[in-house]
Amino acid sequence: MGEPISAGKRRARLKVINPRSAGIDVGSRFHVVAVPVELDPNPVRKFSSFTKDLIALAEWLLAVGISTIAMESTGIYWVPLYEILSGKGIDVFLVNARHAKNVPGRKTDINDAQWLQQLHSYGLVRASFRPDQKITELRSYLRQRDQLVRYRSSHQQHIQKALMLMNLQLHHVVRDISGLTGRRIIDAILSGERDPERLASLRDRRCKESAATIAAALEGNYQDDHLFSLKIAVELFDTYSEKIRACELAAQSLMTELAGSDYQDPGSQPGDWKICGHGFAFNPTHLIQALSGHNLLRLPGLGPTTVLTLISECGLDMKRWPSAQHFVSWLGLSPQNRISGGKVLSSRTRQDTTRAGSAFWMAAVPLGRTNTALGAFQRRLAARAGKSKALIATARKLAILYYKTLRDGLVYQDPGAAAYQEESRDRQIRGLQRRAIALGFQLVASA
Repeated sequence: MGEPISAGKRRARLKVINPRSAGIDVGSRFHVVAVPVELDPNPVRKFSSFTKDLIALAEWLLAVGISTIAMESTGIYWVPLYEILSGKGIDVFLVNARHAKNVPGRKTDINDAQWLQQLHSYGLVRASFRPDQKITELRSYLRQRDQLVRYRSSHQQHIQKALMLMNLQLHHVVRDISGLTGRRIIDAILSGERDPERLASLRDRRCKESAATIAAALEGNYQDDHLFSLKIAVELFDTYSEKIRACELAAQSLMTELAGSDYQDPGSQPGDWKICGHGFAFNPTHLIQALSGHNLLRLPGLGPTTVLTLISECGLDMKRWPSAQHFVSWLGLSPQNRISGGKVLSSRTRQDTTRAGSAFWMAAVPLGRTNTALGAFQRRLAARAGKSKALIATARKLAILYYKTLRDGLVYQDPGAAAYQEESRDRQIRGLQRRAIALGFQLVASA
């Protein structure tokens, strides 16, 4: 007789959990909707993607008594439909397409819609996370800002290329050509100034290089076509900078609204430039404190820019995830075990991490050079398992601290690298003692 194996809480037969559910196959030109045959004699219908047809789709679903819907998150085509259905009070499950694959060889729009409806009726699909409306709006502003920053960086490279074509080696003597000194010199060049001594006199007093060194770097071979390219690149750079600031001000206005009427804007502070070094037009520290109710900036590696990204991507309600383990799994920072034949075939993390997961990963990169407990943990693990795995593990620990701070009100106090190393040493000693006892030996400290 075979050995009994626990099958968990698997049901003996499938039970209908959502009898009034529908499934929608989302497309660019039309959507196919399937409802239970008990609710309508024509259970499958096709609607165009025009707004009036989407409204008719929602009204038909309400007329037949549908209360919940499952649809795949196909591109961006789902967004208008999702917003209209949610506005009508229908519970919409946004489903990852990989979690609702149909049987091979049966790929049609009608079959996909019916398959989604059937899975949803049995409660076999999980809704993807989507924050509430205000956080979604904040996310749109900050994502747009990130996109504009990437576009602007291309034009900064074009500026540097135009300068190098004229052998103006400004980037060798100035750390940031878009900074105060760099822009003074570039604007003067575009205004017609060619004297390297006069250009060097525009340097800020805090520049590391001397005026003589800067003047030597600015003896160039000026050409009209390269000056034209420089002018176009600078204008585009300034245009993107203006639009980036507009995104930041829109985000600031929305966060001030979310903070409530009790929030008082402290105004500009003398040290704001240290915090706003990433280009933010305002200091978000006080708004972050007012929104979250916790000092998230106490967590190692998390600066204002990263925390704003996390708030816009994850929201502030950590109860959407039952535990910290669910949270890090959603972020893509936990191992995805593949087990077959009693063997672990793979335990890699997902390749398609979320934007929030990437933010935690980026925050973990500089921690390895700090004197914090997480920094000591990363260095110890990197020596044993490699840099890549150490970064993922550090990002996971940081995400758990973030989760517990928002959900449980954790006030993090960093014990420091020395305390972590001492705790690690004690843990190793206890492990050696257990192994010695198991083998019939006694562990004795050296004199």
